[in-house]
Amino acid sequence: MLTRRLIVCLDVKGGRVVKGVQFEGLRDVGDPVALARRYEQEGADEVTFLDISASAEERGTLWELVQRTAERLFIPLTVGGGVRTVDDVGRALRAGADKVSINSAAVANPALLTACAERFGAQCVVASIDAKREDGRWRVYTHGGKRPTELDAVAWARECVARGAGEVLLTSIDRDGARSGYDLELTRAVADAVDVPVIASGGAGSAEHVRDGLTRGGADAALVAGILHDGVTTVGAIKSLLREGGLNIRSVT
Repeated sequence: MLTRRLIVCLDVKGGRVVKGVQFEGLRDVGDPVALARRYEQEGADEVTFLDISASAEERGTLWELVQRTAERLFIPLTVGGGVRTVDDVGRALRAGADKVSINSAAVANPALLTACAERFGAQCVVASIDAKREDGRWRVYTHGGKRPTELDAVAWARECVARGAGEVLLTSIDRDGARSGYDLELTRAVADAVDVPVIASGGAGSAEHVRDGLTRGGADAALVAGILHDGVTTVGAIKSLLREGGLNIRSVT
């Protein structure tokens, strides 16, 4: 039976973990190294570190902070934000990342996904897609949700996988930080369209929402952030509910 994953997301800006609503109104919630270690101890399966302002500010990722975070973790670490080239991916992996999330740069140059997959393996390449519902479809946005594109999220997910992405990180901008649940229709549409793992992101307000993302949404993994940062629930409580629902979940150690 497929083991579902619970992934904790650390949105980082200025070296600190932040959280907002629909990518706006960011507030400081702590130190990324300390939070990553804490969530690993609580039983998170993976940590995702997203430098959310790197692309918008047209700068590189905070590599030294990535390295310090990776040095403290034994679970997989995905790094994203400001990754523009094959060399950037190599640098992230050398800094200790297990996987690299690519968003804006892949839209600008889709061949980047193929080049990275050929160099490092598809298992290292995560296509990150930020989507907003508009005119009956989901429009892809880049640069931290600030720049609209003409891409349809479902079609773009298919292309990303065809070009070599081994995983899709799918974030609903509409639901981000709202705690009203994942966009299950969007998640299911993408999960049904690709043959690689899909990570549901944006909107988790409870353990039940996580369960719904994995069952009704068809996701292979769920990304959570604010409800853990604010103490609404815990990694252990979420995993207990998922296990009670019959999902195959790694034990909390």
